[in-house]
Amino acid sequence: MQGAGNDFVVIDHVPGLDYCEFTKKVCNRHMGIGADGVLVLGESTGCDYKMSIINADGSEAEMCGNGARCMAVYIKYKFAVVPEVFTMETLAGKIHASVSGEVASVQLSDPKDYRANVEIKIGEQKLSGHFINTGVPHTVIFVEGLQEFDVDGLGSLIRHHKAFAPKGTNVNFVERVKDGVVAVRTFERGVEAETLACGTGSVASALIGYLQAQKQILPGKNATIRVATKSGELLDVSFDLDVKNDKPVITNVWLKGSGKIICKGEYYGI
Repeated sequence: MQGAGNDFVVIDHVPGLDYCEFTKKVCNRHMGIGADGVLVLGESTGCDYKMSIINADGSEAEMCGNGARCMAVYIKYKFAVVPEVFTMETLAGKIHASVSGEVASVQLSDPKDYRANVEIKIGEQKLSGHFINTGVPHTVIFVEGLQEFDVDGLGSLIRHHKAFAPKGTNVNFVERVKDGVVAVRTFERGVEAETLACGTGSVASALIGYLQAQKQILPGKNATIRVATKSGELLDVSFDLDVKNDKPVITNVWLKGSGKIICKGEYYGI
């Protein structure tokens, strides 16, 4: 499956399968199927379904926005009859989802740990980044000339920077296109390279893009930002904003975009 160019191998839970080793093999783009990660559909005691997310390097991710949309579409495809809004258990908490054809909307966990203007020193170069956790850690850096930017080179250095130790960070390079629209290219932790899109990164870029554009942060409902991904797909991010103790509080975050089944088949490399 793919969502905005972020691609995944989607499977049902297999008892006893070593998901780490399986994922490293199956995600290899020359010796396996090739994907940014593996999504596993399992049973949950507290939600309608459970989604496990394994990065291409075998590490387990707390959340993936594009993956969640793909899983939501897969659930609708597999079971045909599902609630209009259903829940999925993730390591980042419970998320809600709804599906219409190949378009899914997923409600992410409330973002946390927002830090503006984090100084990042790379050699003699000093950069200013903005950090937020949208289910997984993300750093947003505003740039000009996004399409020519060295995402892999600088992204790999920031991803492991001591300012984001010990877990590291995903890195989003963002350029403002016009009011209400930002373009983003993301270096993904776990894939260890740029991907065509990152759902939680698009959300992080939208939220920080909105906050940084405001002269004064005021409470509001259903604020919407559109995000242009490297794949060319536009993702829609909506959220509610409150202010407490002069700090922004963001809730009710929804990400809307595609989730498409590319092919199905059998894998013999286990």
